[in-house]
Amino acid sequence: MKAMILAAGRGERMRPLTDHTPKPLLQVGAEPLIGWHVRRLAAAGVTELVINHAWLGDALERRLGDGRDWGVHIAWSPEAVALETAGGIANALPLLGAEPFLVVNGDIFTDIDFAALARRGSELDGSQKQARLIMVDNPPHHPDGDFSITETGLARRDGANKLTYSGVAIYHPEFFAGLPRPAQPCKLLPLLLDGMARGSIAAEHHRGQWLDVGTPERLDAARALAAGMTE
Repeated sequence: MKAMILAAGRGERMRPLTDHTPKPLLQVGAEPLIGWHVRRLAAAGVTELVINHAWLGDALERRLGDGRDWGVHIAWSPEAVALETAGGIANALPLLGAEPFLVVNGDIFTDIDFAALARRGSELDGSQKQARLIMVDNPPHHPDGDFSITETGLARRDGANKLTYSGVAIYHPEFFAGLPRPAQPCKLLPLLLDGMARGSIAAEHHRGQWLDVGTPERLDAARALAAGMTE
């Protein structure tokens, strides 16, 4: 299975830290933030990676190169302007191929089991089953959550006990097949809601470590977590 790391965001809430450094390259312990994903994906046996970029993308390419120093192979998907999540994935489909792939937001810090998730890829047939989302407990900055999980393991917009979408999922490329080519800016939420209405999106609850590194304060929290892991 291939994986795509989403790294095209500007990181406005991180300014001025991101004025000269792309958010995925902000240091978290011994690694840049994106480096934790690359290392964990490689350890999970997911070594074919696609990474998109827009803001300061050259810096990302210089730091990670073709991935050989990290034990992976990286194909780059540059965007002249950020295409949002769905648009960025659609733009990268020629690099991702025809099989299900894993997607990871570049600005989270997590211990989600990528190997276990990758093994679920065979469940996605592109029609009745098109995606599987990893959900997490609602963080303080997002207390109302995003989606709930039904008793049969499907994601839905309504319902009690909503959880937060972690930014980690597996998708079948058919999920994005209806988007325009060449790719245009497109948000992921409308596609997810359509898929939920069709009953084609599964979900599971991750109860381990997860942090949205979206502000300087949460960057400090990620660094504290990383320090605890190396002590």
